[in-house]
Amino acid sequence: MTTTYTFDVFSSLDGFGSHHGDWGGYWGKQGPELLAHRLAQYDVDQRMVFGAHTFRLNAKMLSGRPETLDPWVARLRTLPATVVSNTLAGPFDWPDATVESGDAVDVVARLKEESDVPLRSHGSLSLNRALLAAGLVDRVQVTLYPVITGKTGERPIFAGVADFDLELLESRTLDGHIQELIYRPTLHS
Repeated sequence: MTTTYTFDVFSSLDGFGSHHGDWGGYWGKQGPELLAHRLAQYDVDQRMVFGAHTFRLNAKMLSGRPETLDPWVARLRTLPATVVSNTLAGPFDWPDATVESGDAVDVVARLKEESDVPLRSHGSLSLNRALLAAGLVDRVQVTLYPVITGKTGERPIFAGVADFDLELLESRTLDGHIQELIYRPTLHS
């Protein structure tokens, strides 16, 4: 049996996954509905999958005082995690993280076959671009924030990926202005 793999990403309207400047986390737009919804999504058994760069950033940002983290982020940190990297080695300040070296496509294909819980990756853009190209992403979950970051946007989410048709599986509005869109990607032929 193959489990599902979800590429979960936050985005500005113009397609950037992060920014520099003084926007603040969530581009300063988060509210109680978004935070409760995120906690519900992360409060189920699943395995996180990270690339090395995103894992390093998260490990640094989320270490220290867990009581200061949003509850869904604190929960994310307690989920089992696989870090796909040929350069990182533990131990890590992350409760249940293991490193798998090798080609990311091979590692995730194996995880999809062996895992008895769904797989989810939050961020890890380079990793997920490769997995999209290999047809291993079952769902693309984009949380779209009502901002345009033309001057401060960094890391275009889908830069360089192939063309995909997207089947909308779910959509919702959170806090009256944030859109969550969940799609099934299919390589455009």
